[in-house]
Amino acid sequence: MKLTIIGTGYVGLVTGTCFAEVGHQVVCVDRDEAKVKLLQAGGMPIYEPGLDELVKKNVAAGRLTFTASTKEGVEKSDVIFIAVPTPPQEDGSVDLSFIEGVARDIAAAMTSYKIIVDKSTVPVKTGDKVSETIKRYCKAKVEFDVASNPEFLREGFAVDDLMHPDRIVVGVKTQRPVQAMKEIYAPFNAPIIITDINSAELIKHAANSFLALKISYINAISVICEATGANVQEVANGMGMDARIGRRFLDASLGFGGSCFPKDLSAFIKISEQLGYDFGLLKEVQRINAEQMTRFFKKIVETLWVLKDKRIGVLGLAFKQNTDDIRLSPAIELCQRLQKEGAVLRVHDPKAMEKAKAVLKNVTYVEDMNEVAEGCDAMVIATEWPQFKNLDLERVRKTLTHPILFDGRNLFDVREMEELGFIYKSIGR
Repeated sequence: MKLTIIGTGYVGLVTGTCFAEVGHQVVCVDRDEAKVKLLQAGGMPIYEPGLDELVKKNVAAGRLTFTASTKEGVEKSDVIFIAVPTPPQEDGSVDLSFIEGVARDIAAAMTSYKIIVDKSTVPVKTGDKVSETIKRYCKAKVEFDVASNPEFLREGFAVDDLMHPDRIVVGVKTQRPVQAMKEIYAPFNAPIIITDINSAELIKHAANSFLALKISYINAISVICEATGANVQEVANGMGMDARIGRRFLDASLGFGGSCFPKDLSAFIKISEQLGYDFGLLKEVQRINAEQMTRFFKKIVETLWVLKDKRIGVLGLAFKQNTDDIRLSPAIELCQRLQKEGAVLRVHDPKAMEKAKAVLKNVTYVEDMNEVAEGCDAMVIATEWPQFKNLDLERVRKTLTHPILFDGRNLFDVREMEELGFIYKSIGR
């Protein structure tokens, strides 16, 4: 099928590329001409495992193209996916100006029937607003349908998530776009849930908020574990073997970050308030998440006492493994807290250092993870990159001024680290 994706961020670029991979003809649109030229030249604006190879493969096959013209994208396709940012505003609500702007651009370019699909994470009833906007600004007065198709992609695993989804949710007002949506997703061999648009929009916020709740729950349990001498990983394993609960998202840590969970949680709280419901449970999830960072920072202060002029190595800057995304990264927040107290930082991340340089100043960026500890008073693991498990721990211990390691991701075994001679501080153990 002929498809257009408007927005080439983490969602749009992955979606468009995977659609092309299964045989669709895809045009990816972005108003950032520099990004479009980069993609046309074979460059990549983001890091996502496996994406670079798929983009090059499908561009070479002629199934994937890039343009800065929304008009071109609309003219060339039957189905248009909106995958633009929906950033948070100061009060927690969602800034929908990008959605509204794209809807107006689509309307202005439409001369025949189109299906417009909202893939961005948006508040419930946004579909109605998109429909009203297109109807208002479409001079040709052609027929169209608006659908909701929320994404459930995990950064760092997005290609696999899209190629092998748990389910595909499609919200519609009428049955007219259903067959086309089923055809688009037929190659992915996953259950397709057809529902109304409002339910589809709510499913995304409800799912992300529940996962955030699960993370905050195990982080709250980690506090109890530390107070009692229990091990949060053993508790999580015991809980996770219950099929009703499951083990995923039960890893105690610095807390969740990134562009999805914090934003979607705030948005869902605000949406609920506007509907007359005080979603206190989700406010508590936010509080626990913020408190988790404070507790970890307190461990560092209690161990090192005075942070001013202390040299600290930090491993990890991205908000999670397998991505270069630093938006609302707990690792960046921790670095900024350490700097505020006068600490001098040496930092490393496998993929996120270039992006971090825009927000994290006056630190030493180190290319080799095993060199971060050199001359430092302590080291911190802030992101769960799997390669950090392969640290040369003997070298790290010898190059640290004091063998102190704060593990915000519980990557190592407590007993083994102590046997190696480390003062080892982790979470919930």
